[in-house]
Amino acid sequence: MILRKKLLVLSTTAMLGLGSIVAVPAVQAESINDLQNQQQAIQGQRSGVQSEIDTALAKIKALQIEQATLTEQILRIEQAINDNNAKIDETKVQIAETNAEIKKLKEDIVALQKRIEQRNEVLKERAVSYQESGGNVSYVEVLLGATSFGNFIDRVGAVATMVEADQDILTQHEADKKELEEKQTAVETKLADLTSMKLELEGMLAQIEEQKSQSVQLSASLKGKEQETATLVADLKKRDANLAAQVVKIQGEITAELNRQAEIVAAKKRAEAEAAIAAEKAAREAAKNIAKESTKKKSSSESFVTKSLSSNSSTSNENNNDENNNDENTVSIPSSRNLSVAITAGNKYIGNSVYVFGGGRSQSDINNGRFDCSAFVYWAYDQAGINLGSVGNTDTLLNYGTRVSASDLQPGDMVFFDTYKKNGHVGIYVGGGKFIGSQSSTGVAIANMSSGYWAQHFNGRVHRF
Repeated sequence: MILRKKLLVLSTTAMLGLGSIVAVPAVQAESINDLQNQQQAIQGQRSGVQSEIDTALAKIKALQIEQATLTEQILRIEQAINDNNAKIDETKVQIAETNAEIKKLKEDIVALQKRIEQRNEVLKERAVSYQESGGNVSYVEVLLGATSFGNFIDRVGAVATMVEADQDILTQHEADKKELEEKQTAVETKLADLTSMKLELEGMLAQIEEQKSQSVQLSASLKGKEQETATLVADLKKRDANLAAQVVKIQGEITAELNRQAEIVAAKKRAEAEAAIAAEKAAREAAKNIAKESTKKKSSSESFVTKSLSSNSSTSNENNNDENNNDENTVSIPSSRNLSVAITAGNKYIGNSVYVFGGGRSQSDINNGRFDCSAFVYWAYDQAGINLGSVGNTDTLLNYGTRVSASDLQPGDMVFFDTYKKNGHVGIYVGGGKFIGSQSSTGVAIANMSSGYWAQHFNGRVHRF
């Protein structure tokens, strides 16, 4: 009984020693959880910032593409301005030459009028002479009044010459009047055409200059937006770098905390092992002392101590459990006529072309979207297999197709407008009260002919193929 009490005291002492080791401060899980929560929150902020960076970079790319397209358009506009200025200069030269012709014509008119006046005087004198003779002088009287045969011959020749001269005067008189009228008509028509062309070119040039001004302003605006977005990207990247530094710092703190707690656990395990060895040694010492008192009870005492030590050792084991989380992701006009081609062929030039007077008559102009109104219509119909011959002007196009009523407008019909002259502009009706054509202010574009400028200038002329 006494032996059992001593062994119980030894076992209790060993257990108390182990208990004191277990009382070492536990792993500070809350501290690590706080750090990990902070880290996750910062990572969430980084994800948001990086998403903003991606969006801003995509915006910059879109702005750069738009800027490149606009730059090309400005270059086309500048070339069109140069070409149209050259055409204006050429027209001015032609107007100057026509004015010179008019000046020369005026001089010719003065000479013609002078000749006409002279002839009028001659005819007037002859008329007066005829009236003074009573108007009864006959060819026979002239001949019978001859004093001799020679004088008779002279009188016959004189009469014939007078009659022939009068006829020549009248013929030349009519010829001069006709020549004068023809020259006046030709020069006046030419001057009117050149003046109208000059006015149209100057008006068109003003529109193109305005278009260039708007494009340049838009280009500057795009550059400003690109710079603002680039600055935003730089700021976002700076924020992202700061957040990344915070993540690294917190990770370092978590690692340091884990290392510290690992050291605590290791120290605990070492203390447990040392305590177990000390308890075993104390038990053995106690067993030896007890053996001296009672050899008979030695075997049972050692068995009891061994069982106690075995029980203590089993309480020092720890079990760890791992949990796995699985995330699931969810996913996922034409017309029966070829005219539909004529209607849509020019779409590729919308916002990508420029109006050039006389343009569209070479492959280079076509490739670069440089058309005047008539050349564009020729080209569009040609894409639909409707060949209108060599490119002419709006007046030439009046000879093609069948004229129909404006109340029966159908997509694909050719429509005319009175601008600087009658039938001065032409396009292709696309339906819905709109037409496509090369407009002087925009290049190839779809315009509304139901209201506004084009409604006011539509003259009701419609041709169908």
